[in-house]
Amino acid sequence: MPEKQSLVKVFLKPGWVITVFIVIAFAYIAFTVLAPWQLGKNEATTARNEQITAAFEHEPVPYTPGLEEWRRVEITGTYQPEHETILRLRPVNSKPAYHSLIPFTIENGPTIILNRGYQTEAEGPSFAPPPSEPVTITAHIRRTETGVDPSITASLPPQVNGIDTKQLADITGLELEDDYLQLVEGQPGVIQALPLPQLETGPYLSYGIQWIAFGIMAPLGLGYFIYAEIRERRREEQENATAAEAERIDAPEPEPTPQRNDAPTTRRHHARYGNDRVDHYRKIAEKNQERF
Repeated sequence: MPEKQSLVKVFLKPGWVITVFIVIAFAYIAFTVLAPWQLGKNEATTARNEQITAAFEHEPVPYTPGLEEWRRVEITGTYQPEHETILRLRPVNSKPAYHSLIPFTIENGPTIILNRGYQTEAEGPSFAPPPSEPVTITAHIRRTETGVDPSITASLPPQVNGIDTKQLADITGLELEDDYLQLVEGQPGVIQALPLPQLETGPYLSYGIQWIAFGIMAPLGLGYFIYAEIRERRREEQENATAAEAERIDAPEPEPTPQRNDAPTTRRHHARYGNDRVDHYRKIAEKNQERF
């Protein structure tokens, strides 16, 4: 029991308490935030790659709402350049660039935002006008962006920070589809077509596995250090006990107390008060008779 109490006192010290709290918090975050974050990115990237691959395995189809992202569609309609909006400083190949966003009205159909392509920061943001006559184009379906910065510049055409179709509907005053289209190379009205994402999953899967491993290793490492601390404490206590036993054995024995020579022994006690007692008084009586 004393040993357990001493160990409890050791592990209740602030250093140990803080260490245990940090390790538990780290493992919890690794399992619930960091690993799912990376694995989710890997899943999203894999799904995107599959969609891009499937898009080129099928011929373009007419646009209808609800098609999967990156699917190629072929539509005929008219650009509306008077409602152009510029997506500002959106990087392409790691370089800041401006994108031209123009509503495109499909014949006998809805109006949808079309990303015509980009110019670098040094070239933009002035773009050549699109064709004014009806044209047939091929483009990829893209999903609207959410959570973008809603600020809008006062310049003409206005500049935005993301392709949020609801925000663009408010700017243009048009009823727009929820999706938007990304024009491909060689189409009427294209500027510089945006490159497609590389068909690779990136390091997200390995990062996710690493966070899981870190989440496992942290508590195991803490357990090892706790075990090492307990073992060291027990070793110290054993060494102290061994040293105390050695000191006890090596200590000199106390000298016996000397007996006084005039102290009567048990034998003398018996001789004085035992069988010799009658003779002693007889001798005293004889001497008294001689005197009187």
